[in-house]
Amino acid sequence: MNDKLSGASSDPQAIRIAVVGHTNSGKTSLLRTLTRRVDFGEVSERPGTTRHVESVDLRIDGRSIVRFFDTPGLEDAVSLRQHLEAFDTTHTPPDRIRAFLQSPEAHGTFEQEAKVLRTMLDVDAAFLVIDAREPVLPKFRAEIELLNSCARPVLPVLNFVRDAANREPAWKELLSAYGLHVLVRFDAAAPFTGAERDLYRDLATLLRDHREPLHRAVEQLEAEAAHRRLAAAARIAELLVDAAAVRRTASAAAFADETQRQALVAALRQSVTDKAQRCTDDLLALYGFRQGDANEAPLQAIEGRWTLDFFEPEAMKAAGLLMGKGVIAGAAVGVVADLALAGLSLGAGAALGGAIGGAVSQGWGPFGRKLMNMLRDVQELSIEDSVLVVMAAWQLQLAQALERRGHAATERIAVGGSAGRDVAPAVRAARPARSHPEWESTHRFRWTAPVAREALVARVAGPLEAALSS
Repeated sequence: MNDKLSGASSDPQAIRIAVVGHTNSGKTSLLRTLTRRVDFGEVSERPGTTRHVESVDLRIDGRSIVRFFDTPGLEDAVSLRQHLEAFDTTHTPPDRIRAFLQSPEAHGTFEQEAKVLRTMLDVDAAFLVIDAREPVLPKFRAEIELLNSCARPVLPVLNFVRDAANREPAWKELLSAYGLHVLVRFDAAAPFTGAERDLYRDLATLLRDHREPLHRAVEQLEAEAAHRRLAAAARIAELLVDAAAVRRTASAAAFADETQRQALVAALRQSVTDKAQRCTDDLLALYGFRQGDANEAPLQAIEGRWTLDFFEPEAMKAAGLLMGKGVIAGAAVGVVADLALAGLSLGAGAALGGAIGGAVSQGWGPFGRKLMNMLRDVQELSIEDSVLVVMAAWQLQLAQALERRGHAATERIAVGGSAGRDVAPAVRAARPARSHPEWESTHRFRWTAPVAREALVARVAGPLEAALSS
C-alpha cells in the first residue's frame, strides 16, 4: 500500500471529523499522536495556540479516508450561549447557530467560537477533547450545549487520564447528563495500547454508514504500528551488527604505549558512540519525533541522550555477567585487544607453514587474519559483548518508550530499567559480524551492504522485535 498522511485533499468521500474542545485541552497533540505527524499544527502549553482551522488527512491506498479539522479552542462559551438566547426560539438549534454565524458578532466578539461552530456544521462528526484534569465548571457545560446545537454526533475523548489528578468520574457524570454515553479514554502524552483502535471503532458506532472505511483505518493503524516495531528492531539490529564488526588495528608497540593506547581506545569508543547516536536519531524519526522541538514542547532532549556512556564499568559488569563472561577488568574496559593466538603453540616451521596454507585455502578468514597480524606484530581492537548489550538495551528501551509516548508529552524521555535479558540473544546472534570487519558501515560512497550481512541483520532483529511486541 502507498499510505500516507497529508494535508487537505480533494476526495469528497473522506469522513470529515472536527476536533473541538476548550482551549489547551490537547486537540493538536491528539492529532499529532493519531497521525504521527510531528509537523502538524503548533503544540504549546500557552492557551489558545491554534487560531485557525487546519486539516490533515488519513490516506489509504492513495485515497483520503478521514479528514481531521483541528479547531481553535472555545474561549467564551458561556457568553455565547447567553447571546444565542436572543435569537428566534422557534428555530431549531442548528438554525439558530446558522443565524448567529451571519451576525456581526461572529466576526468580532465571538470570532473564535464562530470558527468552531462553522466547522461543526460542515462535518460528519466531532471529537470533543477534554482535559480530564480540569474541574467540571459551568463553561464546559456551555461548550457541550453549543456543540450539541450543531446536531452532529459527538464522541468525547477524555484526555490525560493517566494523570493522577484527573477527574474522570465527574466528567463521565456530566457527559452522561447530556446523552454522551459513548466516550474514549485517551492520553495524548502516553497513549494506551489500542486507544487509537478504540477511537475509530467507537466512532463507527456513531457513523454506521461509514463503518467500512473506519474499520479499514483501524487495520491501517495496526499495520503501521507493526511496521514501526519491525523497523525499530531492524535498526537496532543494524547497529549491533555494525558495532560488532568494528575492528581497528594497531602495532604492538603503539598499544604498549599508554598514551597511544588511550588515544586508540578513545577513538574506537567515539566511533561506536557515533553509530549509537545515529541509531537514536533514526528511532526518533521513525516514531514521528524530531530534535529541536523544545519550543513547541512535544519533545525535549532525551534524558541521558548526550551523556550516556555505553562503556560505563558498572553497566558493563552487569552485562558481562549476563553474557556469562564474568567480571570485566582492565584499563581499556569495553575495548579488547585480540590476543586469541597468544597461547597457540605453532611448533616448527613446517607447522607454521601448514597453518598459513590452511588459512589461505579457506580465504584466510578470521583465523588467518589473526595469524597474519601476529606475524606482523599487529594488535586488533574490537568491542566487548557487554558494551553491545548495554548499547542495544538502551536503544530498545528508547523504542519501548517511544511506543508509549504521545506528542502532548513535554517531559524528557527517561530511558531506564534493564532490557539486558531481552537483547542478550540478539548480541549473541550478532557475533558472526566479528569475523567480518568489512561489514562495518563507514559511509563510503555508494557502499552496498553484502547480502550475508543483511541476512545476519534480519536474524538479529528477530529477538528484538519479539521484545518490542511483548
